[in-house]
Amino acid sequence: MKLSWIQIVRLGLVQMALGAIVVLTTSTLNRLMVVELSLPAILPGLLVGLHYGIQITRPNWGFKSDSGGNRTRWIIGGMVILALGANLATLGILLLAGSFWIGMAVSVAAYALIGIGVGASGTSLLALLATTTEPRRRPAAATITWLMMILGIAATAGIVGAALDPYTPALLIRIVLLVTGIACVATALAVHGIETRVTAEAASDPTPFRKGLAEVWDEPRTRNFTIFVFLSMTAYFMQELILEPYAGLVFAFTPGESTTLSGAQNGGVFIGMLLVGIAATGLKIGSLRSWVIAGCTGSALALVVIALIGAQGPGAPLLPATVALGFFNGMFAVAAIGSMMALAGEGRGRREGTRMGLWGAAQAMAAGFGGLVGAGIVDLLRLVSPDATAFATVFLIEAGIFVAAALMAAAIMDRGRIQPLLVPGE
Repeated sequence: MKLSWIQIVRLGLVQMALGAIVVLTTSTLNRLMVVELSLPAILPGLLVGLHYGIQITRPNWGFKSDSGGNRTRWIIGGMVILALGANLATLGILLLAGSFWIGMAVSVAAYALIGIGVGASGTSLLALLATTTEPRRRPAAATITWLMMILGIAATAGIVGAALDPYTPALLIRIVLLVTGIACVATALAVHGIETRVTAEAASDPTPFRKGLAEVWDEPRTRNFTIFVFLSMTAYFMQELILEPYAGLVFAFTPGESTTLSGAQNGGVFIGMLLVGIAATGLKIGSLRSWVIAGCTGSALALVVIALIGAQGPGAPLLPATVALGFFNGMFAVAAIGSMMALAGEGRGRREGTRMGLWGAAQAMAAGFGGLVGAGIVDLLRLVSPDATAFATVFLIEAGIFVAAALMAAAIMDRGRIQPLLVPGE
C-alpha cells in the first residue's frame, strides 16, 4: 500500500511546521541581532551557518531510514528538538542584550539543536515520502509538500510581523512559544498512523553507511544533481541573512515591517511554485529544465533591481522587487524539487533516503556557506562604503551565481532528467 493524496497532504503539514519554526530563527531573530542589538551580520551568519553545518549529517539520517529506522519517531522527535532550539535561541537574543558571552553561548547551543532537529525530522520525512509514494506521484508529492512548507513560512512571517509591532522581548517569547507549540502538535497529529499503514522498505540493510553513500555518489545523475543543488542553493540563500537588515538599515523598515517583507518574499515563492506545479505537472507546459533556467535567470534580474534601488533609500519599491525575487526563486526551486523526487527512486535500489539525505546535505552546506559569505562580505564592505553599496554588491554577486546555475541546468538537465556528463572514475 502506498501513500494516498490525503496522506501526502498530511505529511506536507510537517513541512509547513518546519518552515514556520525555521523562518523565525533565520529572519526575525537575525534582524533583531543586526538592527536592534547592533551586532555585526557575521554573528547571526555564523549561528545560522552552524545549524546548516550540522545538517551535513543528513545522509546518515537518510541511510538509517533506508536501513529500516522508525521514521515517525525521528520526525516527531526532530520537531521537538527544533522547537526547543528555537525557544532557546529566543532566550539567547534576550541574554545578548545584557551579556554578550552568555547570550552567545546560549545561542550556539540553540542553533546546534535547530540543526539536529531539522536534519532528523526533515530528512526522515523526505525518506518516508520517497519510499512510500508511487513513482508517478513523486514530483506532484514534492510540489504539494514544498508548497505547504512555503505557505507555512510566508504565513508565519506575515502574522508574526504584524503581531510583533510594537516590539517587546516578552511579546517575542510568547509568539515563539505559540508557534513552536502548534508546530509540534500538528506534526504529531499529521504523522500518526501513516507509517504503519503504508508499504515501506523496513528490512534491515547490512551495508555500512560509508559504502552505501559511496555507491550513491558513484551514480552520475545523483552526483551531477548534487553539484547543481549546491550551486543554486548558494545563490538562493546568500540573501537570507542580509535582506531584512538591508530593509532596516537602508529603507528604515521597523522589525514588524521587515518580517512582513520576508513573508511577502515567501508569498512570491509560493505563487511561483504553484504556477510551475500547475503548468508543468497539471497542464504539461514546459520541461523541468526550462522552468529551472527561467527561474534562475529571473532571480538574477530581480536581485539586480533590489541592488539598484538601494540608492533611493526609504520609499523605493523594495516590496515588489522582493516579491518578484521570491516568485522566480519558487519557480526554479519547485522544478528542481520535482527532479529530486523523480531521481530519488532511480539508480541502486533501497537508497532513496540516502539520495535525499545527500541532496539535503548539499542544500544545507550551500545555505550555511551562502548565508555566511553574504553576511561576511556585507560586514567588510560596510567598513569602507555606504550601507546601500555594501548590500548591493552582495546582491549582484548572488545574481551572478544564479546565472551560473542556469547555465549548469542547461547543460545537465533535459525535461526533468539529469544527463550523465560525469562518469564514475573521472
